[in-house]
Amino acid sequence: MPYLLISTQIRLEAGPTMVGDEHSDPHLMSILGATKRSMPGNNFCEYYVNDAPRVVLDKLERLGYRVVSMTGVGQTLVWCLHRE
Repeated sequence: MPYLLISTQIRLEAGPTMVGDEHSDPHLMSILGATKRSMPGNNFCEYYVNDAPRVVLDKLERLGYRVVSMTGVGQTLVWCLHRE
């Protein structure tokens, strides 16, 4: 998977950080220390870590990922990363 989206709520910029969906690479999620969970009312799962986005971005950079874009969507911050 060369592309990865991570996000966090603006009021939670110190964490937790959403690092993947239910189809994400389990090995990568393990390296990040992510756990899979489903929020009440959602019919899908997401992977979360308790780290702040900055810490997650640092870990992903060491794994060869680079930020392609970043945006705010409502009260959510979203980063798109790519690995060659």
